[in-house]
Amino acid sequence: MADRSFLNWPFFEERHRALATEIERWCNTNLPVDHKDVDTACRGIVAKLGRDGFLLHTAPDPEKGSALDVRTLCLMRETLARFDGLADFSFAMQGLGAGAITFFGTVEQKKWLAKTRKGEAIAAFALTEPKSGSDVARIELSAKREADSYLLDGEKTWISNGGIADFYIVFARTGEAPGAKGLSAFIVPANQQGLSIGERLEVIAPHPLARLHFKNARVPAANMIGKPGEGFKIAMATLDVFRTTVGAAALGFARRALEESVKRAKQRELFGAPLAELQMVQAQLAEMALDVDAAALLVYRAAWAKDMGTARVTREAAMAKLYATERAQRVIDKAVQIHGGDGVRRGHIVESLYREIRALRIYEGASEVQKVVIARQVLSES
Repeated sequence: MADRSFLNWPFFEERHRALATEIERWCNTNLPVDHKDVDTACRGIVAKLGRDGFLLHTAPDPEKGSALDVRTLCLMRETLARFDGLADFSFAMQGLGAGAITFFGTVEQKKWLAKTRKGEAIAAFALTEPKSGSDVARIELSAKREADSYLLDGEKTWISNGGIADFYIVFARTGEAPGAKGLSAFIVPANQQGLSIGERLEVIAPHPLARLHFKNARVPAANMIGKPGEGFKIAMATLDVFRTTVGAAALGFARRALEESVKRAKQRELFGAPLAELQMVQAQLAEMALDVDAAALLVYRAAWAKDMGTARVTREAAMAKLYATERAQRVIDKAVQIHGGDGVRRGHIVESLYREIRALRIYEGASEVQKVVIARQVLSES
């Protein structure tokens, strides 16, 4: 059982503690899943999460008095990641993919959310292009107005849920101004004529990823989210929320690595005594515990600040993602070392954590970009 004492921190309310217990039980019953066919696995996870009501947290229904709660998203991602990285991925992409509609969509557009909440539709967030990763202002995919439609031409890549999504939130250049001010966001159904899967992308931790092709894909103007030229604002507002949750996922991976390392240190003997009696191993465990707690404080501070009504948590979210992902990599590396040969044996939980954590230091803003974001915030406040 992972440490739960952090749930008594003042960041949380009783409903968060109740949710943590509920999702822990769900994970014990449903995870991990078989990763041999990631498409089938992701569809199954989304269906189960929707069936059991957990996807309501990714796109709350304001008509029922609910609102997006970032602490809830973080607790969900941390717990899911601790049990199964693919489960965390499946949950997170429902939130990120639906986020633009949740925050900026029309009443008609929000009909998609009724499906994502139930796990009946899989969402995807299509921002990255071959020449524009962290530099969103360089997006080239074009959207040209033609009567009551837009024609989309270009390419997206490294799109999570690519190939299995039912709809994509696509960011394209509509040209109202140069750079970031000339982008707009669109809802594009997966069966849209002119949209095709160019390539399925294989990575070290198997997830459904793809490159998308758009060729004269005619999208109704009513599918634009917000106004023309608001795409960058919509993308950044969405990432401001979900970037913090990336830190929470990293935290979940790190907690599991620490948990497995403690068990290993107590059970494995070396020179006639448990590993836990070696001061070098004790030092490693102490550093791991310190990194986990420090990351948790940054993650849940950022989540709490957003939930308390702070308009933008750019600095807090960047700090949370940067610190949690970088320190999780370090914690997991120590776990591999403590496990020795087992730590690099394919299929071992520590080996899978080692593969899972690496991408988190890149996607939704690489660590180097987070440093730039933090520095600019600090300089602007001086």
